[in-house]
Amino acid sequence: MTQRRPSTLVLTYFILLFILSMLLMLRLLWPFASMLILSYFLSSISKPVYDFLDRKMPSSLASLITCSLIVLLVFVPLIFFVVALSSEAYYLLQVTKGTNIAETLTAYVQNNPIYTRIDNLLIGYGFEVEMAQITSALSEFGTTAAKFIYTQASIWAGNILNFILNFMMMILIIFFLLIERDKLVNFLLHLSPLPDNHDQLLMDKFERIAGAILVGNGICGMIQGVLGGIVFAFLGFSSPILWGCIMGVMAFLPIVGIGAVLGPAALYLIIQGDLVQGIGLAIFYIFLSMGVEYLLKPKLVGNQVQMNTILVFLSIIGGLAVFGILGIIYGPLIITAFLTLSDIYIDNYERYITCEKEEG
Repeated sequence: MTQRRPSTLVLTYFILLFILSMLLMLRLLWPFASMLILSYFLSSISKPVYDFLDRKMPSSLASLITCSLIVLLVFVPLIFFVVALSSEAYYLLQVTKGTNIAETLTAYVQNNPIYTRIDNLLIGYGFEVEMAQITSALSEFGTTAAKFIYTQASIWAGNILNFILNFMMMILIIFFLLIERDKLVNFLLHLSPLPDNHDQLLMDKFERIAGAILVGNGICGMIQGVLGGIVFAFLGFSSPILWGCIMGVMAFLPIVGIGAVLGPAALYLIIQGDLVQGIGLAIFYIFLSMGVEYLLKPKLVGNQVQMNTILVFLSIIGGLAVFGILGIIYGPLIITAFLTLSDIYIDNYERYITCEKEEG
């Protein structure tokens, strides 16, 4: 017995109800959007571990062990860094509050013999450097950065119970996602009106770019941040954990990278008169940056991030401005979605729209 085709009225009514139910569901889940997205990507990254364990034990036990590994590798270090970062950012904030950094730095640099030589050399070539403006801008940037980092770290540390509850909820979501992930993906693919190959292409691109960011860039950023913080502690800089965390975040940015911190630090040491330490820090930056960017990162990321360098840079900067720290992930994902849909449009739909325009 063949099923009767529903009338236009019934079909329209159903579609309206369906759209309304989706909007209501999105409204309910919107407060947990970031948590759900991160949980999905973490479950995708840890899926090989789960699959390996799932072949040797029940699915629930395999998922439990995988989630326990995520807690040990992510949650415990994160708690330590949040507490340490909060205290160091508070110390830096107090220092910037109690002194006029611009005047102190200007007076120090102008009385330095190396600066005097460089200044005389530049004047001889017709260049004049206004050190007061440079130090004022640097001090303002340092104060703003310290306030921002302290505020964010204090929010995390001050709401540590809320942070723990959110993370535990993420772990609970990951536990069920690992077990039911394939069913969820098949359901979404079946629900989407796009052809299955287009849906699969979008999901594959998302998972590859998220894996590259969270695993490849994440590991490389952590290595550069930890090593940079250790070197800062060895050289006697204050707040090495804070600066290490800043370098870890800056490592996500192409073009700039950790040079945004190590470059000025090396210059500061040279101006201070520690020529050997300044040059040594510059050499350390070159070797660390080149070793990670050209040796380690290609092995971890491979060709998964096939995106123009300047586009990656802008997507991360824009993502940070719009979404905060999670913009490191969301920015490239949004650009990836646009570029993937553009390729699908050019390959599959452009000719139909062109034909309709010509016929019209």
